[in-house]
Amino acid sequence: MAMMRKDVGDLLLEEGVITPEQLKEVRDVAKATKTDIKKLLLDLGYAKEEQVYSAYAKQLGYPFIDFSRERIEPSAVNLVPQHFAQRYNVIPVRKVGDRKLLVAMADPTNIVAIDDLRLVTGLDIEPAVAVPEMISEAITRHYRGEAVPTTAVITEAAAGGGLPTAVQEAISTLRARGEISAEEEEALRVAEEAPIIRAVNAIIHQAIRERASDIHVEPERRSVRIRYRIDGILHEVMNLPRFLHPPLTSRIKIMADMNIAERRLPQDGRIPIRTPDGKDYDLRVSCIPTIIGEKIVLRILDRQNPLIGLHKLGFFPDTFAQLERLISHPYGIILSTGPTGSGKTTTQYSILSRLNTTEVNIITIEDPVEYQLAGVYQVQVNTKAGLLFSNALRYFLRHDPDIMMVGEIRDLETAEIAIEASLTGHLVLSTLHTNDAPTAITRLIDMGVEPFLISASLIGVLAQRLVRTLCPRCKEPYKPPVEGLRRLGLTPEEVEGVTFYRGRGCEYCRHTGYYGRTGIFELMVINEEIAELIVRRAPLSEIREAAKAAGMKTLMEDGLRKAMAGITTIEEVLRVAATIGF
Repeated sequence: MAMMRKDVGDLLLEEGVITPEQLKEVRDVAKATKTDIKKLLLDLGYAKEEQVYSAYAKQLGYPFIDFSRERIEPSAVNLVPQHFAQRYNVIPVRKVGDRKLLVAMADPTNIVAIDDLRLVTGLDIEPAVAVPEMISEAITRHYRGEAVPTTAVITEAAAGGGLPTAVQEAISTLRARGEISAEEEEALRVAEEAPIIRAVNAIIHQAIRERASDIHVEPERRSVRIRYRIDGILHEVMNLPRFLHPPLTSRIKIMADMNIAERRLPQDGRIPIRTPDGKDYDLRVSCIPTIIGEKIVLRILDRQNPLIGLHKLGFFPDTFAQLERLISHPYGIILSTGPTGSGKTTTQYSILSRLNTTEVNIITIEDPVEYQLAGVYQVQVNTKAGLLFSNALRYFLRHDPDIMMVGEIRDLETAEIAIEASLTGHLVLSTLHTNDAPTAITRLIDMGVEPFLISASLIGVLAQRLVRTLCPRCKEPYKPPVEGLRRLGLTPEEVEGVTFYRGRGCEYCRHTGYYGRTGIFELMVINEEIAELIVRRAPLSEIREAAKAAGMKTLMEDGLRKAMAGITTIEEVLRVAATIGF
């Protein structure tokens, strides 16, 4: 006599998830109402979704897919159209050998879905069970909006109506110069048609959904590569056919109000957009010519940037208290230093937000203005009109400012005017590109600023980097490698009893183990001893030692504190700060 297969209730009872009384209650209700037992277990709160669907998988003899542990392969996702995945609530996970495709399904008994999948992919389908809501979330994360148009769609769209005057003029200009081929002329026409417009919009909106800070549109010999920078790391998200490169770049240049007739020189532009949920963003667009076509980078700027605020940047209480004392000075220069993309501008805006009251007059000169702050008068550099950092600062002094922010000190003239402003009773904020805080002093001296002026005006230097923070959903304790500890100047004995963490990698963090970023900081407060060392042009090493003796935590030390606090990892600290002395 054949054995009866255990159902979901029996399996959950064996696993100790539900009690016999609960199972009897659920079966009685299911029989009376003809309701699926899985739904009743969830509705009554007797079991979690993962437990129910894992048991369901065992009942059917199929694998259970836990998206926090299973990596979905993009090559598998590309085999099934998005509309199909959404219709049946399925998502391909990976190919199994040459002829099989593992597919996560809420209902693997759906023969129609399996047959359609077989027809669409040309592969045998190996069903697996997953939580329905997790499948929907995976579909949202892995499909990139609307499908990129095919040649047929583009050709059909290109045959449509008229073109905007700007595009017509560009085509005429290029044709008159003899610089446009028939294919390029067609690309400009296609750039204003619906499929390309939808494709560009999909790329931008997907980047915003995935928290990207930059979008890279990069020509290659046989394709167009699209990459997003997420949490400081570039991720390749799609590879498009090469023939789409001209209309894609033309469309972006049209949106950014660039000269689409100019393909030999770098250009900059800006695109204001509003997402369907009502959020406003600015895209700062940069285009450069390469030997295989124009490369475009779009920097995504949130107009209502939620990160602005000193308490949100990742300062430890002791460093935060020091910075608070610094910015309360009525005059002097405070510098933020670090490479491009290290968060200097966000820190400067956060300081301005803290200082911004009705009692003070704040003016900034920036290149460009990235975020708009209410009550702060912001001016943008205009090189063509002759408005530069240096002469803007001179004009600012006639506007009775209390606080001034200079986007960057780039030359001696700007540095001297900033110093003059600080010595005449103004608080001046600015940035420099240096590796650490003490190096800012040698950088100013190299520009030609007299050491006695630096010691008289500079009150503090804040160096910073951004490190990725651990994913809260897959964070787990681990024992760091001895080599990593050694590079931080530590031994295993010195960190005995300290728990370090790493990210295992899950669907939520794109299997990176990290989600979001925070700052590591090095704050050097200029005291009398350091001021004296500056005046006598002491070596950088002496200035650094004096700053450390006065309580300065180096970037490496601050990063180590964050690793020991379970905020980030030792590997991440070494990645961004390993080359900096400590």
